[in-house]
Amino acid sequence: MKTPRPRGLFITLEGIDGAGKSTQFEALVEILRAAGRTVVATREPGGTALGERLRELLLSEPMSTSTEALLMFAARQEHVLTVIEPALLQGHDVVCDRFTDATLAYQGAGKGIPRDRLQTLAHWVHPGLLPDCTLLLDLPSSVAAQRLRAQQRTPDRFEQQPEAFFERVRRSYLELAAEEPARWCVIDALQSPQEIGERIRNFLKKYV
Repeated sequence: MKTPRPRGLFITLEGIDGAGKSTQFEALVEILRAAGRTVVATREPGGTALGERLRELLLSEPMSTSTEALLMFAARQEHVLTVIEPALLQGHDVVCDRFTDATLAYQGAGKGIPRDRLQTLAHWVHPGLLPDCTLLLDLPSSVAAQRLRAQQRTPDRFEQQPEAFFERVRRSYLELAAEEPARWCVIDALQSPQEIGERIRNFLKKYV
C-alpha cells in the first residue's frame, strides 16, 4: 500500500490595495521553492480561465455589491475545485494572492454586506478549507492612497474607492488577524521590501 502524500500548505497573502503584495508574493513563492517545495502560485479573483474572465468583470464593470460578492464566490468555487484542493492533495503548496478573508474585508466591512451572509457562502463554497497561514501586509490607508495615486496606470474599480473605504478594509483585516492570531502574521508594510521579505522568511521557518 502506498503511503499517502502529506497535504501541502495553503498560504494566503492579504492587504489593502497599495500595500505591496505583488512584490512580496513573488518573494514568498521563491522562499518556498528555495526550500525544495513544489509551489502552485495563484490569485483571486482568478486562478482559472473562468475566474480570470470574472476578474475582468469585477475590476471594470459597474455592479451591485451583492452581485460583486456572488461573483467573487463563483470564481472561488471554480478555483477551489480545480486548482487549490487538487494541488494540496498532491502535496503541493498553494500560495494565493487573496482568499475569503479579502471578501470579508472588502465586500463585508468595506461595502457593508453582513459578515454572516458572506460566511454562509464561504461554508458552502469551501467547507473545511482554510489557509494554514495568512500573511497580512498592513499599511495605513493614507499611505496606500498615495501609492495608488503615484502609479502610472488607470486604477481599477476597487482602487478608485475613497480612502475611508480602505480604512474600513484595513480595520477589518486587523480584526480578523486578532481573532485568529495563530493563523495570521501581521507585517508592517512601511518597512523596506527587504525587511518585509526577511520577516516573511522568519515566519515561514515554523512551516518549512
